[in-house]
Amino acid sequence: MPASPDARREKLSLYIKTLAQQSCFDVCRITDAETEPRLATDLGGYVAAGHHGTMAWMEETAERRAAPTTLWSEAKSVIMLGMNYGPGEDPRGLLEQRDKGNISVYARNRDYHDVIKGKLKEMAGKLAARSGAQVKVFVDTAPVMEKPLAAKAGLGWQGKHTNLVSRDFGSWLFLGSIFTDLDLVPDEAEIDRCGSCRACLDSCPTNAFTGPYRIDARRCISYLTIEHKGAIPAEFRPLMGNRIYGCDDCLSACPWNKFASTAREMKLQPRADLMTPPLAELLALDDAAFRTLFSGSPVKRIGRDRFIRNCLIAAGNSGDAGLADHCRRLLADPAPDVRAMAVWALSRLGRLENIRELLSEETDDSVLAELDRAERHR
Repeated sequence: MPASPDARREKLSLYIKTLAQQSCFDVCRITDAETEPRLATDLGGYVAAGHHGTMAWMEETAERRAAPTTLWSEAKSVIMLGMNYGPGEDPRGLLEQRDKGNISVYARNRDYHDVIKGKLKEMAGKLAARSGAQVKVFVDTAPVMEKPLAAKAGLGWQGKHTNLVSRDFGSWLFLGSIFTDLDLVPDEAEIDRCGSCRACLDSCPTNAFTGPYRIDARRCISYLTIEHKGAIPAEFRPLMGNRIYGCDDCLSACPWNKFASTAREMKLQPRADLMTPPLAELLALDDAAFRTLFSGSPVKRIGRDRFIRNCLIAAGNSGDAGLADHCRRLLADPAPDVRAMAVWALSRLGRLENIRELLSEETDDSVLAELDRAERHR
């Protein structure tokens, strides 16, 4: 006698969770492909306020983000998966090593997009082969609202820092999703367990949170060091400390991290050379050396010039006069943003002497403006 539709749904749902375990995902839950209408309203208000900064793709894809069925009309269920990338210790401890660069926990090894997408494709392929279903996989880069879907599926809840929080993994989960036309058994949504806690909000160095569950990306160090092109506004530079790619402060501050464990996926465990890289070595990177050092890393996508811009800000915040010579050499760098931040770094280190003599006659106005500003405040 053939299995009933409900029995088949349950069997497939259990099979999916077994596949997830075999694929080294730490958590797997299922939800339907419908999204609450308020999410589209919230996203629209966020974009209208300009809080997305220069991330134009958020505005361009807002309509498709509104619901999974808007992105793919045949979707009936969404399989949400999480992979733990928890660090071995509180990453905020690295902020005291001011002569070292502080790279966000998630970017200290392989690009998680590549790691997770490969596993999702393998898992989705097995599901399609067994069930005959249509499947599509997504990891962050597509217009999918992963965090609300993850909360609806029961992986965790969106904390006041706007990121997902898990009772089992704290703030350290990478998310991926598989859309399918299968009608699967949905899991229960998680409730918000933040309570009156505001540790994440109070930890932000730049006061990027306009309130609980609301962030202005234009003030966020992760946005400024990764997404923002050109000069970083002067008001934020001293607050960046030695953060040269991303920021983990609000994630690290969450009390739920006491239940977190370290990543078990080897490709997500930190490379020793990216844990506390000396700023002196990073400032010496040309484009080829940058690409070699960060091969396979998400850091590579911002390019050498933007990365060196960040490193120069960290050098200026270091108080280490020994870095002045490295900064001075970058006054002749081909990139205007690099030259401008070299000026800023030297001004912070008290080494502005003879700078004008080192600048070429074709120096950009932005570099000269930075020097004028530095000399006025000397």
